[in-house]
Amino acid sequence: MNLVATEYSESLIVHFRRAEQLRTEAVGLPSLDLSTRQLYDLEALLNRACYPLSGYLDQEDYEHVLQDMKLADGTIWPMPMCLDVSESFAATVNVGQKVALNDTEGFLLALLTVTDVWRPDKKNEARAVYETADADKHPGVKTLYEQVGSWYIGGSLEGVTLPIHYDFRDLRLTPSETHRRFLQYGWRRVLGFHTREYLNCAHREMVLAAAREVGASIFLHPAVGLDHPGNMEHYTHVHCYQEFVRQFPNNMILLGILPLAERFAGPREALWHAMIRKNFGCSHFMVAEDHGDPFAGTDNELFYPGGAARELVASFEEETGIAMVPERRMGYVEEKAQYVFLDELKDNAAVKDISSEEFKRRLELGLEIPSWYSYPKVVTELRRAFPPRSKQGFTLFLTGLSGSGKSTIAKVLMVRFMEMRDRPVTLLDGDIVRKNLSSELTFSKEHRDLNVTRIGFVASEITKNGGIALCAPIAPYEEPRRLNRELISRYGGYIEVHVATPLAVCEQRDRKGLYAKARAGLIKGVTGVSDPYVPPEKPELTIDTTTMTPAEAVQEIFLFLEEQGYIA
Repeated sequence: MNLVATEYSESLIVHFRRAEQLRTEAVGLPSLDLSTRQLYDLEALLNRACYPLSGYLDQEDYEHVLQDMKLADGTIWPMPMCLDVSESFAATVNVGQKVALNDTEGFLLALLTVTDVWRPDKKNEARAVYETADADKHPGVKTLYEQVGSWYIGGSLEGVTLPIHYDFRDLRLTPSETHRRFLQYGWRRVLGFHTREYLNCAHREMVLAAAREVGASIFLHPAVGLDHPGNMEHYTHVHCYQEFVRQFPNNMILLGILPLAERFAGPREALWHAMIRKNFGCSHFMVAEDHGDPFAGTDNELFYPGGAARELVASFEEETGIAMVPERRMGYVEEKAQYVFLDELKDNAAVKDISSEEFKRRLELGLEIPSWYSYPKVVTELRRAFPPRSKQGFTLFLTGLSGSGKSTIAKVLMVRFMEMRDRPVTLLDGDIVRKNLSSELTFSKEHRDLNVTRIGFVASEITKNGGIALCAPIAPYEEPRRLNRELISRYGGYIEVHVATPLAVCEQRDRKGLYAKARAGLIKGVTGVSDPYVPPEKPELTIDTTTMTPAEAVQEIFLFLEEQGYIA
């Protein structure tokens, strides 16, 4: 295999005079505003990170990729990349037609000449790519089913411009730019390192050891993921990578960031990552034992067999032109005051380590981070983004039947928090939101879900900015509550309180007369009578106000918040 990375192709961005023609032509064409996930795929196609693709796969190539990780002409390619659209949009598109592709603000990025339009079998794609069709077992399958359009479009691309990024522009290197950099630096052997986690001292020693072994310089190329630029963690990640790179000798490492819509498809994912780094000019690529696994770095059991990703990448070295380098974990041995390879130790008891979960816990509680584990400036960046829980924003989400007491509890909570004068507090009561934010909505299931997710969005903004959001809707269904938990937990604390007062007690109170009217058949859509209430699966707290006063309920909530570190 040739280790000198010399093959690359310039981007699919056309000459500026051709771009002027495309902008004029696009005025009369159907257009599509892409999602963030689609924009990341488009950028990887336009800048040739996904060479040899010159556009979206047609159905024939797509079927071959699913079956044997090759295009129809036999070229290796592991990941299906098609433009997904809704059924209604697909109905307006014909083969041979051109479609204008825009960013989320409608700014023209490229013209797509359509070669194929078809409805894929998503279950078949899930089994081929993820090795399961069960969305409950694999988050990638869930994304495929819930976020990817039901129809696919294939075709060639003419790029007008790459998607515009306003952050870290000097780090957003294209394949052609990295090739030029490597040539200028005299780097013929380059080790690519893919990551999406915070890096510590062990990572530095591990990467340096691998680079020495193969005689290569280092290209640190983290995936910045699909976080919205408004998410502080996005910036924190990159600042930490910049501090991490400063711990290396001069002229040994280059940092670039990669906007990548990861699939977490295990071995296929690893091979895809390797081929992308080959296109960026790397001769070698580090592959972890759990590379591309959706549960890597968590306490959950891995989905794919350990080492499967390494085996697949190594098996295609001749075809891809990039060598697989195993990522060997290291641990700190205090007696030697140095990091050692774990697979060379006979006694792992001598190794000191901090898991990702423990590291996060220490940050949340403001505890010490040992200097042997992480660099002080990296820790400073992390503490800036992730203050102790007592200084974080959080959401208290009270859910229960009408008359259960949740609104009264929320009002008492608001007074207590206002007395503390610790953080700004906002009450998002169900009735208040219905009147001011969701007045046009009915009480259909679809509109109930929309109302709850609207509350969740507002609460996430409050939480992100260090405030306390008190939410007290009925929120009768689990799915929108789950979505709110996932959204808000990215920015701070999320505490779900199930106010589980029985229906009979709620009907006795019936201050609004809703239950009486529902029983008389005068109104429909009343939760608990004509509409169901699905109790939360795993609430942080369950409270029954049948024999408990609002003050007692609030005290129980405050004791929980104090125990969890949210109030000091």
